[in-house]
Amino acid sequence: MTWNLDDSRPIWPQLKEKLMRDIVAGRYAPGDSFPTVRDLAEQARVNRNTMQRALSELENEGLVITNRTAGRTVTTDEELIKITRVTLAREQIKTMLSEMQQLGFSADEVAELIRNEGGKKVDRNED
Repeated sequence: MTWNLDDSRPIWPQLKEKLMRDIVAGRYAPGDSFPTVRDLAEQARVNRNTMQRALSELENEGLVITNRTAGRTVTTDEELIKITRVTLAREQIKTMLSEMQQLGFSADEVAELIRNEGGKKVDRNED
């Protein structure tokens, strides 16, 4: 698992976002056991307290459930996962549209670019 952390903003929100993305992408299925704070902190190479804060936020949002005897699990609320997934997608779209507008593209031009790119195969040799 790759943890691309950015020094330009606090670490714990980045950890939370990464784990949230992993949940909505299905890397952790509903009801699955969640790795321990220690394991996640070691993987991400961060302090356990920092990882604990990120997990606490995921718990507050209902994506991760703490069971006293069984540790943490991913929520079984598939509707919450679906809503979170759409919310994250909308945030990405807003960011992309803002950046495209800075390049001088209209929303219609962006939509056309997306339609045209959607059917193309990715050429890894293109730069």
